Amino acid sequence: MKYRYISTAILASLLATLAQAQSTASSPRLVISIAIDQLRTDYLEQYASLYSTDGFKRLLSEGNVFTDGSYPFTPIDRASAVATLSTGTTPHYHGISALRWLDRKTLRPISCVDDKQYAGVYTLSNHSPQHLLTSTLGDELKISTQGKAIVYGIAPFSDAAILSAGHAADGALWIDEQNGSWCSSNYYFRSVPKWFNEFAVTNKYKGYQLSSGVNTAVTDMALECIIKSQMGTDEATDLLTLTYYAGADEKLTKRQDIYLGLDRDLGRLIKTVETSLGKSHVLFVISGTAYTLDDNSDYGKYRIPTGTFYINRTANLMNVYLSAIYGQAHYVEGYYAHQIYLNHKLLEEKRLSLNEILDRCEEFLMQNAGVRDVYTIRRLMTSADSHTEKIHHGYNTVNCGDILIEVAPGWNIQNEETHETYQHRASMAMFPIIFYGSGVKACRIAIPVSADRIVPTIAKAIRIRAPNACSAAPFDEVAP
Repeated sequence: MKYRYISTAILASLLATLAQAQSTASSPRLVISIAIDQLRTDYLEQYASLYSTDGFKRLLSEGNVFTDGSYPFTPIDRASAVATLSTGTTPHYHGISALRWLDRKTLRPISCVDDKQYAGVYTLSNHSPQHLLTSTLGDELKISTQGKAIVYGIAPFSDAAILSAGHAADGALWIDEQNGSWCSSNYYFRSVPKWFNEFAVTNKYKGYQLSSGVNTAVTDMALECIIKSQMGTDEATDLLTLTYYAGADEKLTKRQDIYLGLDRDLGRLIKTVETSLGKSHVLFVISGTAYTLDDNSDYGKYRIPTGTFYINRTANLMNVYLSAIYGQAHYVEGYYAHQIYLNHKLLEEKRLSLNEILDRCEEFLMQNAGVRDVYTIRRLMTSADSHTEKIHHGYNTVNCGDILIEVAPGWNIQNEETHETYQHRASMAMFPIIFYGSGVKACRIAIPVSADRIVPTIAKAIRIRAPNACSAAPFDEVAP
């Protein structure tokens, strides 16, 4: 009788092993996640008749296409969007609220990837993912494979490369703004890989102008990385994150040329990788960043309401206003973009109520021309209306100000001291989310979907846990 139980146990063990082997075998060997900065569905469709058969046409006809992608927070820029695409959560948790913000310690603007602890590789810039507060898809993939998975992030910009790669990646690679060289940080490279050293020395992107050529440079580096790092050649799933550029400056490159160039580069990437690894072993994911950098300079010409809100003047006047009430002092510690930072230490010394000060500031700011609304930190933490909730999702207590100013559509916020302009747009740039490749069936879904669901969908496809702050559900429609 005992031998019968032993046989049953052995059979059960064999079946479990077989099931595990089948599960592993069905996972893609390589995931290529592509964020296209400023991609728009309407422009993508406008040039559809001009595309080749290997790029956008293939993705749109053979992929699982969600036509109306969006983000669950506002405001959105490249850094906050890319961080969400890699973590599956919002700036409230992952910490990347913008490309730059005011450092409360130094009262100076810093980049979201600045870190003086680490020297640059072929660049004078010092960068790391220290400000990214949660794990990424690449981090979780490294953990689940005990470091066997190969993870790289490649982009024209340091922020996109680093935020998409994460903390545990093998490397984040980008183009240096000063010399046009491919570069990185010794946060990732204690010893620079020979293949990267050779490629960086012999392949410089001449003239750091954001044109269709920069996407070709990213594609060249991506293929070099896949081949030389032997990505997708074993059973452990590897991850490559890429960032392309779809913005346009008519003085440099026309929008049509940008999209046709993107089509060629995507086609070359897909065809080369599929030929090398096989379509069944590669999962491509394409998404956008849900914003565009448009110029509002013609609004006044056509009598459309517009104007400029001067953040430096307003902050100084607000400090005078508070001084008249509570005594002469520096109540406003700093300001940047559309945010104002209060002097918390001073308020504590004077034993002033933060809530009372915030109410005074809100009342003062709402009287200024061009101000549509004012969001204090207290309002963001207590209000439940849908618009305020989206702003709350985009707010992080570590790096954001105490007061956020929303100007009217068509208005700009300008700092006369630094000559920086912050543009506000209430409209959203819709973009597609496309899954193509390993086991994905062709499908077109025309309902609004949120970009934070991309990461859990990929995690489910490669059978690992989602990043540690990701609470969004995967897309049920995607089943690679």
